[in-house]
Amino acid sequence: MARNRWTFMVALMMVLALVAAACSSDDDASSDDASSDTTAASADETTTTAAGEAAEPFKVAFVHVGPTADKGWSWAHDQGAQYLEANMPGVEITTLESIPEGPDSQRVFEDLAADGNQLIFGTSFGYMDPMLAAAENYPDVAFMHATGYKTSDNMGNYFGAAEEGRYLSGMAAGARSETGKIGYVAAFPIPEVLRGINAFTLGAREINPEATVQVVWTSTWFDPPTEGDAAQALLDSGVDVIAMHQDSSAPGQAAEAAGAGWVGYNTDMSEFAPEGWLTAAIWDWGPYYLTTAEAVKAGSWAPEAFYGNIADGMVGIAPFGPSVSAETQALIETRQGEIVAGTFVVLPDPIVNQAGNEQPLGDIFSMDYFVEGVIGSPTG
Repeated sequence: MARNRWTFMVALMMVLALVAAACSSDDDASSDDASSDTTAASADETTTTAAGEAAEPFKVAFVHVGPTADKGWSWAHDQGAQYLEANMPGVEITTLESIPEGPDSQRVFEDLAADGNQLIFGTSFGYMDPMLAAAENYPDVAFMHATGYKTSDNMGNYFGAAEEGRYLSGMAAGARSETGKIGYVAAFPIPEVLRGINAFTLGAREINPEATVQVVWTSTWFDPPTEGDAAQALLDSGVDVIAMHQDSSAPGQAAEAAGAGWVGYNTDMSEFAPEGWLTAAIWDWGPYYLTTAEAVKAGSWAPEAFYGNIADGMVGIAPFGPSVSAETQALIETRQGEIVAGTFVVLPDPIVNQAGNEQPLGDIFSMDYFVEGVIGSPTG
């Protein structure tokens, strides 16, 4: 009986010990779980904080005068915006298309500034004064205007030496033209357009000293029917190459239909008229947009008047079409190398004007005259 009682007591003690161990294990597990929960909560809080910081984007806006699907001027700038977006973490891009130039665009710029955009690009000449007024009302926002010449404490401007690419494309046109008569469909008689026409003409006359360039003004940036009609009028007058300062491919399509050559602008538009295509002066805006946005975000940006060129990659020349001979391509490539090296300038000083008289080149950013060989009025 005593032995049975002792055996029972030992068994009871073992059971109690097991229960105690189990409880201790449960407490430790509960403690570990609590610790895990606290750690997880901290991690969640950190993630939330980090997400909160990342949720404050750097906002950049682009305002375009035409549709970004034009495959021309606005498309080229939009490609630059996409480059910025792909290469700058945390940037948020707003794009507004087909915004008319003039006083009403001031409201557009101010609305973008009020919406928190820290950097605003306006990509057409007619935005200059409205953007200047908006910049005055929003002094903490950085404004950048394409093609203009005015600046302020928080507004700069930027463009590039399209005249370099124009000269080279003029060489292709001069070689292609059998009649020596080249047509040019032009937008507005402002300095950037005039110096492009002048450089193009000088390039054409390097290859064919008797070549002429007849200009028709459309008073449009992007209006395919009007631009196509203007090209057709030039073709009807006897030109056999069409060049342009327009944003649509309509002039090129008219040229190809007539069996003429075509020099485009802004981008490689060869897909729209591949047989007539010669080449074009083209743009690469992306690196400049990235550099500018990074400077604004870092607080190191200062308003400037930036003018890119072929040497820094902002300006280029498109691939050649099938009718540009290997000999002509070699001449153009040689001249391009000289432009990059600084041993050749496309607009000489002095320069020979439309009347055949030598005159000082003057400020190319206020150019208001045509060079020898151009047919038409520089005033529109």
